Amino acid sequence: MRKAYSSSERKHLKNELIHTFKEEMGMLSKELQQILADDLITAFQNRITVFQRLQAKSGY
Repeated sequence: MRKAYSSSERKHLKNELIHTFKEEMGMLSKELQQILADDLITAFQNRITVFQRLQAKSGY
C-alpha cells in the first residue's frame, strides 16, 4: 500500500465514509463529521501498514 492518499482521493474517501455512516454520523456537525472521517482514514492506513509488516515478517 502506498503511504498516503492524494488530497482529492482523501476528500472522496471522507465523503464516502460520511455517506455510508450518515445515520450514525448525522447528529454531528459537518465539521465533526469531516474530522471523524479523516481520523477513520488515518486509522485504516495505519492498521494496514501494521498488518503488512506483520505479514512480511511471518511469511503469510
